[in-house]
Amino acid sequence: MNRFAQRWLVFAGLVVAWELGTWFADDPFFPRPTVIADAARGLWLSGPVDQLYLSDAVFQHVLPSIGRLLGGWAIAAVIGVAIGVALGRSATAMQYAGPVLTFLRSVPPPALVPVFLLVFNVGTQMQLATIVFGVLWPILLNSVDGARSVDTTKYETSAVFRIPKAQWVLGVVLPAAAPKIFAGLRVSLSLSLVLMVVSELVGTDNGIGSQLLVAQREFDFPDMWAGIVLLGILGYALNTVLLAFERRALSWQPKRERTPATVED
Repeated sequence: MNRFAQRWLVFAGLVVAWELGTWFADDPFFPRPTVIADAARGLWLSGPVDQLYLSDAVFQHVLPSIGRLLGGWAIAAVIGVAIGVALGRSATAMQYAGPVLTFLRSVPPPALVPVFLLVFNVGTQMQLATIVFGVLWPILLNSVDGARSVDTTKYETSAVFRIPKAQWVLGVVLPAAAPKIFAGLRVSLSLSLVLMVVSELVGTDNGIGSQLLVAQREFDFPDMWAGIVLLGILGYALNTVLLAFERRALSWQPKRERTPATVED
């Protein structure tokens, strides 16, 4: 049996254990997985055939949440990589910017939600601002570290051949920093999922986070758990897609020795 099948067999075993445990406990706060699956089907997969059986809730709540998540993450990626590479290649700039970055990344993003509400009012802009501020720092700091790791020989060679600055950054610095940049992107992708939910708990009537809050207030625990499971599925799917893209983008690098303990494998 290959490793992929073994992993899913372990997962299936955990689901069966959850089913049996909740069946014996009979606790309304922790419904059985079969009950959660039935609630999820009613929430997300009860639409007409012309909508691929997707319910209206998918278009009203799930897709807008995914759009905010990916939009905020993409904006943070562009800003973080650009600023991080610039700071990483300038020791002087990093000396001045370091204390400011340390101060800003120490502020919990949920604590700034009231500030973003005042600045942007309720809506997508406030939610994007919350996501961007929270997920920016792993990308930026990993980009700084990656840009610093450029081999001195490459720098001296480019100086000898007078390679233009733009070509130097795009052709040397970014490829050298790419592994650490992707590490920051993976961490920030998970954070963006969390902050997407947090931003939707305040002053909005659509999104997965708002529906979780509604289900909790109405004591509809199967629907609440269906939303939690959906978030887990989204996180796993997005991480899998990003990891596949990373492997393709970094396929030119020498193969690193793989260890059996890595989560991404």
